[in-house]
Amino acid sequence: MTAAQLIAGLGLAPHPEGGWYRELFRSPHRVLSAARERSALTAIYYLLEADQLSRWHVVDSDESWHFHAGAPLELAVYSPATRELAAYRLDCNSENGQPVGVVPAFAWQAARSTGDYSLVSCCVGPGFEFRDFRFVVEVDGHQAHFDGPLRDLRGLL
Repeated sequence: MTAAQLIAGLGLAPHPEGGWYRELFRSPHRVLSAARERSALTAIYYLLEADQLSRWHVVDSDESWHFHAGAPLELAVYSPATRELAAYRLDCNSENGQPVGVVPAFAWQAARSTGDYSLVSCCVGPGFEFRDFRFVVEVDGHQAHFDGPLRDLRGLL
């Protein structure tokens, strides 16, 4: 299948961070997180085409990325507190790939496809809310990290 066929077939819409998405599930169970009530779990389909990026962003919950189809997806996860960078190659078809990558709450994350497209699903718990999402360029002091350990990944801003 092509990216256009998947976008149409799965009913995906543009995502603010780049790429295409559709929410698959929002738990009716509510939990208290950061003094706010929210869904216990959410899940989306997420597709990145060759010319699209999941720009550096932060989510206030844990997130898992699950590879489904297309080219391998490069997922970068960065802890600004420890300055540690983890790089995942999400893929089910090569010996260097793995099907799942995990992003701890408050870690910085960015992704890109290595080919025509990559289709993944993302599960967030406690559930995703756009009010708890922000781009790293909005984080005070972010530039120092991109002058240092993230210099080679500055293009994902």
